[in-house]
Amino acid sequence: MIVLYNILMLTGIVLGFPLIVPMVLASDKRRKTLLPRLGLAALPEGISEHRSHKPDSKPIWVHALSVGEVISAVPLVKGLSGCFGDRNIVFSVSTKTGIEIASRLLKDCVDAIFFFPYDLPFSVKHISAKVDPAIVVIVESDIWPNFLLEMKKCKVPLALVNARLSNRSFSGYRRLSFFIEPLFLTFSKICTQTAEDARRFEHLGVPSNRITKTGNLKFDQKYNPIPKVELQRLRRSMHIRPGQNVLVAGSTHKGEETILVDAFSRMKEEFPDLLFIIAPRDPSRAESICQIFRSAGFSTYVLKDLDRLAPDTRVDVIVIDTIGILKRLYALADIAFVGGSLVHCGGQNPLEPALFSKPVLFGPDMSDFKQISHMLLDSGGAFRVHDAESLYDTAAMLLSDHDRSRNMGKSAFGVYYANKGAVEKTVDVIKGILIPQ
Repeated sequence: MIVLYNILMLTGIVLGFPLIVPMVLASDKRRKTLLPRLGLAALPEGISEHRSHKPDSKPIWVHALSVGEVISAVPLVKGLSGCFGDRNIVFSVSTKTGIEIASRLLKDCVDAIFFFPYDLPFSVKHISAKVDPAIVVIVESDIWPNFLLEMKKCKVPLALVNARLSNRSFSGYRRLSFFIEPLFLTFSKICTQTAEDARRFEHLGVPSNRITKTGNLKFDQKYNPIPKVELQRLRRSMHIRPGQNVLVAGSTHKGEETILVDAFSRMKEEFPDLLFIIAPRDPSRAESICQIFRSAGFSTYVLKDLDRLAPDTRVDVIVIDTIGILKRLYALADIAFVGGSLVHCGGQNPLEPALFSKPVLFGPDMSDFKQISHMLLDSGGAFRVHDAESLYDTAAMLLSDHDRSRNMGKSAFGVYYANKGAVEKTVDVIKGILIPQ
């Protein structure tokens, strides 16, 4: 099957070459990741330093697909560092934005950060030989046949952690079970978020003794209260007046802004002083989002332009054109809406605003965060909205009832606090692989 996979992949590359080249040249992200992911760029020095062929000195290789997985991996990496202080830890990511976040959050925790190879035989062989890991820990997803089989060939144990299988993924994998089952069998251990995820992996042919329910790493994100002085400074820099209510929509996807502008238009009629802050999942969409809100008559600016505004300038909407500040935005919000949920994108992490005791709103599609969203709903820490009208109704109710809003925020934080512990369990599984009893 791997031969057929490679034939189909290479055929697709050859046939699609006339389209691939312009796409790469037109995209800054693709240009900057191409050579490193092909294995044609130098790897960071931290990979080659202190190398040894002794099994007990090889590095732990942790891999995360992109931004969400990187954030999930942070507490795990810190846990591994505490448990295996004598080993190097190297960290790979598949996307440019993921690398940027990893470089900011993990620069003091790992020995090297680099791009994961494309699943081409020569790229996989070259990069994996350079890293020469003791174990590879894949966070949540990004499972590639050539890479997995190369690790098996080199007798490198694999662990899939914080693993989950959505309804869509499970159905797709079952249809391709003849190909998928051998891939999952390359993992020494699979650490799942829930018991349901564990059962689904068993249905795909993974023996139960290779599966451990460890919980969701997202619950182990470190809670760092943002100092009031910093929040006040942020409010001033964003022209937020004392006592002004703030609605934050985080990680929004294309198609959601037209729904959000409709809801916000209704809110402004009842709450004329309300400020709306939108942080799109892709910051490059900031200008197009501004146009949507300007066309509706709102005074709208991207974050980078706020410094040039006069202090008394009216600001209705701020669109975030950078990454890395969403947590601070949630901290100053009165209400948080989690994007990717009013369109069919699976939602984004609702624990991010819950960490700051904020009432959480999200749309109907939270399939990528099914367990967390249900827990928040059951606790009373979140509301599910379905369209502009229900978003307006719910936000207006919370803006009018401060006690209910505050209690919702407390309930949301309670869900986060009560479900910690996945890092310790996951580290124990990895320790059992590296140091068998």
